[in-house]
Amino acid sequence: MIGRRSFLGSAASVLALSAARAEVKTGGARMIDIGGGHRVWTKRVWNTLGAHSPVKVLLLHGGPGFSHDYLECFEDFLPQAGIEMYYYDQLGCGLSDHPNDDRLWTVARYTDEVEAVRKALGLEHFILYGHSWGGMLAIEYALKYGQHLSKLVISDMTASIPAYIEHANAIRHALPPADQATLAKYEKLNKTDDPAYQAVMNKIYAEHVMRLAEWPEPALRAFTHANQHIYNVMQGPNEFVITGNLKSWDRWADLPKIKTPTLVMGAAHDEMDPDQVRREGKLIPGAKTWIGAKGSHLCMYDDQEAYFGALVPFLKA
Repeated sequence: MIGRRSFLGSAASVLALSAARAEVKTGGARMIDIGGGHRVWTKRVWNTLGAHSPVKVLLLHGGPGFSHDYLECFEDFLPQAGIEMYYYDQLGCGLSDHPNDDRLWTVARYTDEVEAVRKALGLEHFILYGHSWGGMLAIEYALKYGQHLSKLVISDMTASIPAYIEHANAIRHALPPADQATLAKYEKLNKTDDPAYQAVMNKIYAEHVMRLAEWPEPALRAFTHANQHIYNVMQGPNEFVITGNLKSWDRWADLPKIKTPTLVMGAAHDEMDPDQVRREGKLIPGAKTWIGAKGSHLCMYDDQEAYFGALVPFLKA
């Protein structure tokens, strides 16, 4: 027979073990091991008043080198519609690890990183949403790992960097001659951080990136915390000077291989050419295309009601 003291000791041990095994609540946030000794930050957001939704969306932020912060406006639209969403800061960005190794900053490695995140989160038959650089990453993922997707959203991203450069040059040539001269002067001096150069870029951002007099705090936070080193390695100093390893990326010929139901989104005033976005939608079999009439690159803010009015029904359908 077990003595009272032995029984109490055994019971205490079982209770302690059970407590250790119990899930520690984190509000949905967790770090994920993606291999190579690196971890990335993710967070699940859902309507806590109901059961977990069968509609699950993984959000890929833009950049390269930015973070999930500017996508926080999605919290006011997706959970209320019964959609479970997952933030994720890519390696080197935001709350994720920041290794100092330029070999990591490639499209191929980031594509495999998304797959590692999917596995860790247990997502299957899920929706992948990508904005800007995240849209490029979403295209790459759909081409390599499309069997795991139920739907795909490509927002504010063309299928070719050379094609993007053509449109960026058109925007540049539409500037007043004095502004064009300022850009050329400081690019030649390799001083694109000069206040005079940045003043011209701010005019462009006000027209083609966010058409609001006051930028919302999550967007400001994302720009403030951006990893400029990754941006420079992969893209270059800015939208007009493309010197990074993305400069020859082009997937026009491969878009017909995407078999996932797709929504392609763009905006009339975007730095991404709306005609290129329309072409993207035509090349992906069965894709739907939405072009907002009022917005720019961050049309989830400057054409918000129309943007989510198009996005949410597609996610739920």
